[in-house]
Amino acid sequence: MVREALATLLGLEDDIEVVAQVARGDEVVAAVREHAPDVALLDIEMPGMTGIEAAAHLRTACPEVKVVIVTTFGRPGYLRRAMESGAEAFLVKDAPAAQLAEAVRQVLQGHRVIDPTLAAAALAEGPDPLTPREREVLNAAADGSVNADIARRLRLSEGTVRNYLSTAIQKTGARNRTEAVRIAREKGWL
Repeated sequence: MVREALATLLGLEDDIEVVAQVARGDEVVAAVREHAPDVALLDIEMPGMTGIEAAAHLRTACPEVKVVIVTTFGRPGYLRRAMESGAEAFLVKDAPAAQLAEAVRQVLQGHRVIDPTLAAAALAEGPDPLTPREREVLNAAADGSVNADIARRLRLSEGTVRNYLSTAIQKTGARNRTEAVRIAREKGWL
């Protein structure tokens, strides 16, 4: 519903044409290849593949396409990861439609557009302290899995899983893995 509303609002702009819509992140690259848009608008939370993952795949598969991330989740960690994945713009969904249309125009001119409140929060927050592997192990622990299950799933030893979780707990300032997952999600690191 939100996707269709955004498409309708952008379609009302004289200089913007919406050429395709997909509901899943893992459908983005195929749709871009088929419809050849200048800009792809992606949500952070998409089934099949996150918008951040889809942006990274687009960067490799279709580097000429500009990426604008729109999200409900205005978290500094998401902003940082979106920019690292190759997105040119990052806006929250509650921004006015005119601001979204202007962001599309700006990225087409080669500019980056970042929600100013999020930019300030990201700078104040600092970088994500977790390594990719710590994020992967912490994410695997999010469903309550025990170390042995996580180790099997990620093809690691139980001791290695324990070490990664311990480090992630320390870096997030949490008391346990459940709290570490919650903190990392709140900050947009997971």
